Amino acid sequence: MKKLLFTLILTGCASSLPTYAPDGGQAHSINCSGTARTWGMCYEKAGEICKERGYEIVAGGTDENALLVANNNGAFAGKSNTRSMLIKCK
Repeated sequence: MKKLLFTLILTGCASSLPTYAPDGGQAHSINCSGTARTWGMCYEKAGEICKERGYEIVAGGTDENALLVANNNGAFAGKSNTRSMLIKCK
């Protein structure tokens, strides 16, 4: 049960890292990848970071990838969504 709860906590939020934009200014890289996350979580995280100043989306996109996992117990196939955006606070 603890392992499931820990997994749900880890997959429930978007993550961010400070970085630099192409123009050399401060920016934030936000990741909301996975089946349990949505673009809405990316936008929410951007709002938390920049607050009332607002933000500009410098880059972003979605990649859909095939996923195949196999072990002695069987195999699982599905798709993996990678969602990320680069933002600058105004």
